[in-house]
Amino acid sequence: MSTIETAATAIQPIEEDAPRRLVWWKALLADRAAAIALIVLLIIVAGSVFAPLIAPHNPFTSSRSVMVPPVWAERGSWEHILGTDGQGRDIFSRILYGTRLTLIIGVVAVGLGGVLGSLLGLLSAFYKSIDPYMMRLMDMLLSFPAILLGLALVAVFGAGAVPVIIALAISTVPDCARIARSIAVGVMEQEFIEAGRAVGLSDGQLFRRYLLRNCISSIMIFISLRFGQVILIGAALSFLGLGASPPTAELGMMAAQGRDYLLFAPHIAVIPSVMIFIIVLAANITGDALRDVLDPRIRN
Repeated sequence: MSTIETAATAIQPIEEDAPRRLVWWKALLADRAAAIALIVLLIIVAGSVFAPLIAPHNPFTSSRSVMVPPVWAERGSWEHILGTDGQGRDIFSRILYGTRLTLIIGVVAVGLGGVLGSLLGLLSAFYKSIDPYMMRLMDMLLSFPAILLGLALVAVFGAGAVPVIIALAISTVPDCARIARSIAVGVMEQEFIEAGRAVGLSDGQLFRRYLLRNCISSIMIFISLRFGQVILIGAALSFLGLGASPPTAELGMMAAQGRDYLLFAPHIAVIPSVMIFIIVLAANITGDALRDVLDPRIRN
């Protein structure tokens, strides 16, 4: 076997590192803060998935009890654990359904924007001829804030979850593209890329077997960190009235609806706001822990 063929088969960091990556979840759970954050996220996801089974009341139906305080407040009722809003709707039930919609918006937006942005960034590093044009396109996208994109899409399609998802996905593309490109540029300079070309591997094989596999873990780390930001921006868009329309339950919209009652029923706005805070904090802690576990520059 020639020296080039030996390099093409032996210089593969992903394959050499594979046994160590099989136990990444053990290292993640060894971090107490990360383990707690992950458990909190799993509980939140489970509660949102099984919202129809857990919710004690219909989240869209008004009751006779208007602005009932939570059970821990004075004169709280156990019939409504977290109280009711200004229209008599059970806040606990609406939190469950609102969290589900908020998570769906975040996951879909990060998934679409992350996949598209990462692919564009990898292609930009792989094909040098398109790199200047691709990066200028990313610069243009970065110049449009997510809120401005949301306003433009709402003006065209009307308020709803879909325009918010599109705006968040578009705002995620340039960040993911730049991160993916910066990682891929370093990989493209490695010897095994040149060795693969020398032994006759096609562009598709080089892209899948070497470039993508050596970049995927770092890209996933960034996407996990981006998730919390997308949740926060999506809640802000809904708070401004650009998201789902009433009576649909969504955390940002619920916080906005509670603004008129802050002086005499602050729980209506505070509870969904605290829920957003918990989701974003848990997502950020988990993302930081994943970076510490999966990033080879930190791990080694």
